[in-house]
Amino acid sequence: IAMKMTPSENTDLQERFESLQHQLVHLWEQIGRTQPGSDEIEEANTVIVLPSMTVDDETLPFPSQQGYEERMLFMLFLLRQPQIRIVYLTSVPIPDVVIDYYLGILPSVTVDNARRRLFLVSPQDASEQFLVSKILARPKLIEHIRGLIPEKSKVHLVPFMTTDLERELCVRLGIPMYAADPRFFAFGTKSGCRRLFREEGLSFPLGAEDIYSADALCDAIAQMRKEKPALRKVIVKLNQGVSGYGNAQLSLEGLQSPGSPEELSAIRSRLPELKFELASVTFDWYMARIEDKGGIVEEMIQGEDLKSPSVQMRVTPFGEVELLSTHDQMLGGPSGQIYLGASFPADPAYGPSILAEAKKIGERLAQEGVVGRFAMDFMVVRQSEGRWQSYAIEINLRKGGTTHPFLTLQYLTDGMYDPQSGIFKTALGHEKYYLATDVLKEEAFHVLTPEDVFDLVSNHRLHYDHIKQTGIVLHMISPIASTGKIGLTAIENSPERAEELYQHFGRLIREKAARLNG
Repeated sequence: IAMKMTPSENTDLQERFESLQHQLVHLWEQIGRTQPGSDEIEEANTVIVLPSMTVDDETLPFPSQQGYEERMLFMLFLLRQPQIRIVYLTSVPIPDVVIDYYLGILPSVTVDNARRRLFLVSPQDASEQFLVSKILARPKLIEHIRGLIPEKSKVHLVPFMTTDLERELCVRLGIPMYAADPRFFAFGTKSGCRRLFREEGLSFPLGAEDIYSADALCDAIAQMRKEKPALRKVIVKLNQGVSGYGNAQLSLEGLQSPGSPEELSAIRSRLPELKFELASVTFDWYMARIEDKGGIVEEMIQGEDLKSPSVQMRVTPFGEVELLSTHDQMLGGPSGQIYLGASFPADPAYGPSILAEAKKIGERLAQEGVVGRFAMDFMVVRQSEGRWQSYAIEINLRKGGTTHPFLTLQYLTDGMYDPQSGIFKTALGHEKYYLATDVLKEEAFHVLTPEDVFDLVSNHRLHYDHIKQTGIVLHMISPIASTGKIGLTAIENSPERAEELYQHFGRLIREKAARLNG
């Protein structure tokens, strides 16, 4: 819908959106000012949650749109505050048993009270269109959502990510959005990240950005080999790829010497050997995406002790940069590029150094006018002398895989992360750690229902305990029968115990699936 606008219409829409965004400054005085890391809302307020995965669907092979839309149900934990109303949008209705599960975890609030302040809205459209597109195509639905807002001065929209479509919905609702203006979209592309890293003086992998053809890719690889003759492997990334799905690796072993007359033709003949993270991707399709959307090529950072940590940040409407958390990401796939989950917090051996580097980018984005949550990924490798060398990899100018487990912990414990110590402490001063994943997946899990999983955590006393503030919190629950996949956050008092709890749940769910499969 937004793409069909004339330039003048688009300019008018942007001006109206920016006017709405000014309301965030006043609104922020009512939101989360008591704790630097909290989004807690202390006065009557309506939060509209839009978990639309508005990304290039050709590079996003998520088998369950509903599962990813339900991943933001942690926002329901805000209902523990009696003044909050939440309007939660999904493509198709969420099963009552899933809503009951989340509301049952709420501390100090009855399920009945929370339900009266929760409004579930759906176009009942299971097509592959983006959720936001489904809503924009239904004026009566937009009018219905507008009718759920009692006071326009005390409402904001929380999207998973922002594009022109999310911007348009805000304008049509007449409300601001707590997220980055889509005009900053380029900062979150792979090419835009590299430019920011260079301008802010960060260490990042040898490579090149703004690649739009096979010839440009070959030229870039040749230049990289000239600068580093020992280079043996590179990673090619689509500009708009997410979670590593747009990545491909290429071996340079056995090529002619850098600078030789045959080098470029040899590199060109090697391109069809690109190894994609997705088995369904073909070389011709991938190169067509490079020509259309662009990409980058980088040295593949390697080492015996290699980690992939990330930093979560936010910029408030006042322009303040807040360092919210660090994580060690769990990666998988053919070459270890696909995001699987994360442990919190990141190893203290390199946590402080990546926080310092991330803050530079946070301050730059704040200067540009970016507002909202975002994350920054790194690769760190241990040097021979024991020191960790960090490389900035990318900026996710949106919520991501580490957002929901961290806010789950924060909302349930009223705690906060201390960037100086690298430790999270609850309101009672207790340290907490977790291990989280979106992809606990096996073929045998197709036999399971949400009720089966809820029974499992209850019968084995793994359900989140508000007294101990430990336990399993599930997410992406309802599609388990169709996808064979579920997500969870295992919260405990130490990293070791979080790992044990995570593994224990994994064993139990596999045993239950095996029994049901006969």
